[in-house]
Amino acid sequence: MAQQRALPQSKETLLQSYNKRLKDDVKSIMDNFTEIIKTAKVRAGESLMKLVSDLKQFLILNDFPSVNEAVDQRNQQLRALQEECDRKLIALRDEVSIDLYELEEEYYSSSSSLCEANDLPLCEAYWRLDLDTDSADGLSAPPLMSPEPSAGPLQAAAPAHTHTGGPGPTEHS
Repeated sequence: MAQQRALPQSKETLLQSYNKRLKDDVKSIMDNFTEIIKTAKVRAGESLMKLVSDLKQFLILNDFPSVNEAVDQRNQQLRALQEECDRKLIALRDEVSIDLYELEEEYYSSSSSLCEANDLPLCEAYWRLDLDTDSADGLSAPPLMSPEPSAGPLQAAAPAHTHTGGPGPTEHS
């Protein structure tokens, strides 16, 4: 009988030992599974961050419509700036031309006895040179003064410029 009591006691101990090992193994599996999940989350997060970075890079490098739109906008801005500068330069040229004409009129009226018949005021020479280069597309310009005072290309092509200071360029003799 003593053997039968020892046997059940050893069975009970053996069962408790199995039960304890089972709990430890299940706990170990749970810990491992938890660590796997944490690692998977970290890797998934890193993978998503890399994907977002790759998408941004692709969009920046390969978004041709928006790049073209930005280039077109910049071109329009620069063209508007160029037109504004051209308008200002033309207005400045006109103002300087008028002022130069007035100064020449004053000079030639005060020293009209010193001028020769074939001398042209500077503004007339400039205007005629401007007309000649416009017609020849800037390739060549005919001579400003002809040997004969009554003949030559400049005498026939005198422009009629009007301004606030007077009726326009006139020849002084």
